[in-house]
Amino acid sequence: MKQTAIITGASRGIGRACALELAKYFDCIAINSFQHPNDLNEVQKLIESSGTQCIAFTGDISDYDFVCDMMNQIIEKCPPVDLLVNNAGISYVGLLTDMQITDWNRVIQTNLTSLFNCSQPVIPQMVHRRSGHIINISSMWGISGASCEVAYSAAKGGVNAFTKALAKELAPSHVRVNALACGAIDTQMNACFSESELQDLCEDIPACRLGTPEEIAQMVYFVYKSPFYMTGEIIKIDGGYL
Repeated sequence: MKQTAIITGASRGIGRACALELAKYFDCIAINSFQHPNDLNEVQKLIESSGTQCIAFTGDISDYDFVCDMMNQIIEKCPPVDLLVNNAGISYVGLLTDMQITDWNRVIQTNLTSLFNCSQPVIPQMVHRRSGHIINISSMWGISGASCEVAYSAAKGGVNAFTKALAKELAPSHVRVNALACGAIDTQMNACFSESELQDLCEDIPACRLGTPEEIAQMVYFVYKSPFYMTGEIIKIDGGYL
């Protein structure tokens, strides 16, 4: 049976790597980005050049109405959705006392509310087919918390709780929900750190380096293909940091 995978935040970094990796195995890839439409179009062209169907949507996944329209189009135009990768996310580095309420809301809505927006429309189809998997891209900071990243840590902690709760809700319908708690990955999200700061970070990581988006993408597919009994898990992939 033909199947579709959806990846949010797919223009760069982990999302881009996931889209390209999953295009090897799925008949249709649906991708989304908000701020980088040109990069998203490039990903779409790469996937289509490999012979896999790909549709792209530019818009804010914290906007419930936009997401509902996007998901309706995917369900209408593509084979059944068997995998949703909730990857889109943003960070804020700075003291909590320096944050504006608009900064806080943007981090929470993009990293956490988007999971509700994107998961809710695809769940009925998965439940009806008794097949499907939602994989949420979380962070090790959602487990341990990070100084100067309070909003991001809180949002990712919410992602972890969302994952565990929804997994319990959907397991009787044979739909799985898992999350990857990523460590420091070599993406644009870390562009705010200087070369020396990144070097210091690498020295604290037992693996002695940043992870790559491709490693996360490979892990996404590995989790997708894992046995059904693995659900509700927060799987660390952090080079041994925690």
